[in-house]
Amino acid sequence: MNYTRLALAAVVAAIVDMVYGFAVYGTALTSEFGRYPDVFRPMDAITAKIPFMIVGTLVAMFAVAYIYAKGYEGGSGVQEGLRFGALMGLFGVGYIAVGNYVVMNIGRRLAVSMAVAGFVEWVVVGMALGVMYKPAGKTSSGR
Repeated sequence: MNYTRLALAAVVAAIVDMVYGFAVYGTALTSEFGRYPDVFRPMDAITAKIPFMIVGTLVAMFAVAYIYAKGYEGGSGVQEGLRFGALMGLFGVGYIAVGNYVVMNIGRRLAVSMAVAGFVEWVVVGMALGVMYKPAGKTSSGR
């Protein structure tokens, strides 16, 4: 396992995830979140806790990058990342998004929006991992 590339892939995936998260959850879905003030913190309270989210995202991406590397099958990085991201996205939809809909007092529209956004998020993160991670001993042929 190439630990240098693993760490680089994790950091890049965290950055990609945070940019995606800001664009989708912090911008596009903000008004939908605002419909549930008893469920979600107001933006100023979220902003005060962003450092915790950054650290948590980095820790999570190191774990996910390791899982990706263990499952790497030697194909194209983009294809491997797409496959991995889609599987992680399905896991997230089934385990997290559906679970949140069941236990949180949110509407179907928000639940579906978060499920779709989460699935796409993991596909994007998976592709970032696939582009960045290269196993030990594997070099680019320039083709």
